[in-house]
Amino acid sequence: MRPPTLHVLFCLCSCLTLVHPFDWPVAHIIPSARISKIQALIAAAMYGQTKIPPGSGSYSVGCTDLMFKYTNKSTFLRLYYPSQDDERSDTIWIPNKEYFFGLSKFLGTHWVMGKILNLLFGSMTTPASWNSPLRTGEKYPLIVFSHGLGAFRTIYSAIGIDLASHGFIVATVEHRDGSASATYYFKDQSAAEIGKKTWLYLKTLKQGEEELPLRNEQVLQRAKECSQALNLILCVDCETKNVLDLEFDIRQLKDSIDRNKIAVIGHSFGGATVIQALNDDQRFRCGIALDAWMLPLAEEVLSNFSQPLFFINSERFQYPANIIKMKKCDSPGKERKMITIRGSVHQNFADFTFATGKVFGYMFTLKGAIDSNVAIDLTNKASLAFLQKHLALQKDFDQWDDLIEGKDEHLIPGTNIDTSNQHVALQNSTGTETRNLD
Repeated sequence: MRPPTLHVLFCLCSCLTLVHPFDWPVAHIIPSARISKIQALIAAAMYGQTKIPPGSGSYSVGCTDLMFKYTNKSTFLRLYYPSQDDERSDTIWIPNKEYFFGLSKFLGTHWVMGKILNLLFGSMTTPASWNSPLRTGEKYPLIVFSHGLGAFRTIYSAIGIDLASHGFIVATVEHRDGSASATYYFKDQSAAEIGKKTWLYLKTLKQGEEELPLRNEQVLQRAKECSQALNLILCVDCETKNVLDLEFDIRQLKDSIDRNKIAVIGHSFGGATVIQALNDDQRFRCGIALDAWMLPLAEEVLSNFSQPLFFINSERFQYPANIIKMKKCDSPGKERKMITIRGSVHQNFADFTFATGKVFGYMFTLKGAIDSNVAIDLTNKASLAFLQKHLALQKDFDQWDDLIEGKDEHLIPGTNIDTSNQHVALQNSTGTETRNLD
């Protein structure tokens, strides 16, 4: 079972066919009546739209993009960090129209869909100050974040910004393995200087191709990309250059990261990447898997790593085979936690839950029965409590320790999925006791 796609885009596509089929000639002049229908469609999509929430912590948050080297194997990431001020302009959420074209290709729709999406969301911002200077003078824990299938580096800003507002540096990797709906690189320095991007789009399964071998190959590369990003961030004084040539000075990162306090977080395919990265790189002290899609992982990896792992699941995405595979991560002496957010859906972890209006959001499962702000707040607070415990942070995030155990009216300890025909150890253990998750 693949993670559900951005269902709202299917709705937009379907509605658009009511306006006119997808065989518009390029030079066709759209009559005013048709323009009115498109405007009505946009109004319906955006009605009740909420903004991506600002960070709830005490730090101002800055944002920049970093790209290292000039090949399609180069590291590309969006960085959220505590900043000196918040007086600069907010960050453009999805900065290039090609990302919308990538989403339309991911969904198998006409290229016009990308234009519609760009019209809907191309000017949307997220509440972080673009290229604001890093707040120096202290060492921050570092989080490497891995996106889901068909996603990219920019659409988890609600999580990145909130964690940065509590004193973390968050590096959201844009994967080059063919799992991003779109990504780009520069072939050489001259291409970078003139802004000539080379775009890569989602790698799709060929007819008759089995999914597991491709996804396993991708998750291995994804984990390497997380480690590669970590290497470069920790060695910013090793002649590392941001080929994007932005105003942000990456040398600010030197002496601003606590090298003993590093974690990895990811959503969906990124959740599987968390587990692979924990297995492959001991520098990641703990991991948080948000609604993880477990299919890409080899069985031998599941019980092979020792770092603490926290599963935060939605109520509506998970299914028995996926939960059973999660439970195989448990073994004596290893801390594993699992909670489920009541009334939540798979997209409650990504920014699209805030970007679309209520009608489309509920009808096409970008929003769940739970309020999107409540869902992301629970996710972030539970994550902060877990990170404090396992990164030995001197903060007050332990006030949310009960959330790790699922002690909240909006939470289910463990899972809502029945796997009673399988005898497995409790995920919600510290490695010293076993119970039944169900």
